[in-house]
Amino acid sequence: MIRQRPERIPGNNTMQKLKLLWLFVALMIPSGLRAEEDASWSEMKKFFQPPEEFQGQLGEYRSPLKFNDGSPVRSPQDWPRRRSEILKDWHAVMGPWPELVEKPRLNYQQQEHVENFTRHKLEIEVSPGRVIGPQYLLIPDGPGPFPAVLVTWYGSADSAGLNEKARGTVDFGYQLARQGFVTLCIGGITQENNANRKPIQPLSFMAYAAANCSNALANLPQVDPQRIGIVGHSFGGKWAMFASCLHERFACAVWVDPGIVWNEKDGNANYWEKWYLGHDFDQPDSLQRKPGIPTADLPRTGAYKTLLADGRDMHELHALMAPRPFLVSGGAQDRPNHWIALNHTIAVNKFLGHSDRVAMTMRNGHTPTAESNAQVYNFFKHFLKDQPK
Repeated sequence: MIRQRPERIPGNNTMQKLKLLWLFVALMIPSGLRAEEDASWSEMKKFFQPPEEFQGQLGEYRSPLKFNDGSPVRSPQDWPRRRSEILKDWHAVMGPWPELVEKPRLNYQQQEHVENFTRHKLEIEVSPGRVIGPQYLLIPDGPGPFPAVLVTWYGSADSAGLNEKARGTVDFGYQLARQGFVTLCIGGITQENNANRKPIQPLSFMAYAAANCSNALANLPQVDPQRIGIVGHSFGGKWAMFASCLHERFACAVWVDPGIVWNEKDGNANYWEKWYLGHDFDQPDSLQRKPGIPTADLPRTGAYKTLLADGRDMHELHALMAPRPFLVSGGAQDRPNHWIALNHTIAVNKFLGHSDRVAMTMRNGHTPTAESNAQVYNFFKHFLKDQPK
């Protein structure tokens, strides 16, 4: 009979050395990874409740639970009709979308295996017959199907982890691929001039392009089409917000400090600009509104002007997400008082019988941090990986 040797219990000196070793190892782990490990879902739950001072506050925003004629939405069965009304109104002002591309073309150019995933460089059909690249598709090793996330940003290479300066801030596609998500990183998408099509505000067109990209993801054998999310920061956050609100394919969304309400006191909440919602299609490019916060000498233009004149704010768009969950990763542009707008979507979810679908985290500054990004990844893990399929 073989007898095991008794485990040796370290003495005080040995224990001290072990503590120092553990401390050294902890310090050697990148702070982002430590933050990811620390951000457990139990810690995330607190972000689904407004601070006490904003609980229940609805402000002067018009309730999404009232039809245009002023009549209330009386039952959950009425909500699809009200939702369609909001969607129709916004599309009417911003310009109607063309038919979606059900199976967008993907023109693969090259690929490389990185860590535990393969990064594909490709072109993608973002509107009928229009293929734009380079974009990047990151597919984890293994059989799948995997959950997927579309990443919207100025440059797709940044999101895909190809720019060292973007590491740890906006490299969402790279970080999520490492954690078992298929990610499609897109950027550089602008609207083409086409006299045969009705004009669309630039931000709405980018949302349309993102909707087509979500269809491209859904067609991949490595992707579960029911588990596709979207994330973007700043400009990309505006893009992700409009895409997810206007297109139901996205199961959940994260908007990283885009500015979720109109705010003419903040020059970065600039939905009034011609490259977002302020394009005046009755004027040539040379006579478009000059950049800057609206004033008497620099008046509002385009869809932005019409939406404000109609008393609309983006809380109506947020409500289109219900009951799909979303996270606002707040910073310089999205502050705690924006819970007043989010409370309207909370009310819609409650009306539909759902809770814990609207969250907002907070940091100082506009640039994402290791902690805020860990919260983003935890959100996607919970709603795209851990939920019943």
